[in-house]
Amino acid sequence: MDTLPPCISIDPALQAIWPDTVLGYIFWSAPVLAQEPQLWNFFASHTQPRLARLLANTELADMPQIGTSRRAFKAFGRDPGRVRISSEALYRRLRQGKELYRINSAVDANNLVSLESGFSLGTYDLARLQGNLLLRLGDEGETYAGIGKDKLDLLHMPLLADDLGPFGCPCSDSQRAMIVADAQAAATPRALLTVVYGFSGCEPVQEALALARGHFTAFAGARISDSGVVSK
Repeated sequence: MDTLPPCISIDPALQAIWPDTVLGYIFWSAPVLAQEPQLWNFFASHTQPRLARLLANTELADMPQIGTSRRAFKAFGRDPGRVRISSEALYRRLRQGKELYRINSAVDANNLVSLESGFSLGTYDLARLQGNLLLRLGDEGETYAGIGKDKLDLLHMPLLADDLGPFGCPCSDSQRAMIVADAQAAATPRALLTVVYGFSGCEPVQEALALARGHFTAFAGARISDSGVVSK
């Protein structure tokens, strides 16, 4: 990267409510392609059959990380029956027999890791962010235009904010920081940030980061510059 990456921190007020809150991060660069066939071949031959068997015999609350995230959201003041983290939404989609959305190589790799780990991940275009980043709870009246949603109410929601305000959360990211494939600049590497929203301590997030580094490299052409876990 040509510039220093932003610093990432967690608001102590949020962590006082749920001490096991951690944030994994990966700074990486890659071209953003409309689709990566190798990723979808891997999903069809490995990930999808395993998850189909697991989902057929497992309650959603017992899927990896889902129960913990629901309890954390309840502690923060949000009804986990009304707002779901993105990995739970993906599991529900598979259980219903629906196809996964195919967005672009970066977002699809993000979703693959989310399905395999149970964590909600967010992947953001660093060129669309400004200043340092803080994981905090949403305030009264805070909203943003979510991806596929007109407006997302962020009150008491764990969210990631930069100097311009909130741009991401475990349920639905904002349109502002979303990654859009550019056919005319498809071969040009883009500076990206992926975060793992964790509510079960450091070790599971570290395992998810290792998985993400491998999948991003194999299926999204990633060059990883830094990764780690923020726990305070």
